[in-house]
Amino acid sequence: QVQLVESGGGLVQPGGSLRLSCAASGFTFRDYAMSWVRQAPGKGLEWVSDIFAGSGGTTSYVDSVKGRFTISRDNAKSTMSLQMNSLKPEDTAMYYCARRGRWYERGPGTQVTVSS
Repeated sequence: QVQLVESGGGLVQPGGSLRLSCAASGFTFRDYAMSWVRQAPGKGLEWVSDIFAGSGGTTSYVDSVKGRFTISRDNAKSTMSLQMNSLKPEDTAMYYCARRGRWYERGPGTQVTVSS
């Protein structure tokens, strides 16, 4: 079955950086577009970024993270990453990876807390 495991979260000061990783199994990773989504305390799921299938890996981002976050994938390893720079307190959330359009399959998540 589909399994997604996120890692790399933590506590970081404003302006700091973190790199999140997602390990995927149970499906042919290279054939699917993938997403990062997040959920801040008391709020619903918010889409953060997509990376499409194929060697080109077209990417898209929510406006609030453009220029600060970079999504990437390694099809050989069935992994996906999210490099997060210039972090802000409003980036504090649980971060999840999922196949695009299938957020219900998301993993357990990794907590990102941005605070001084």
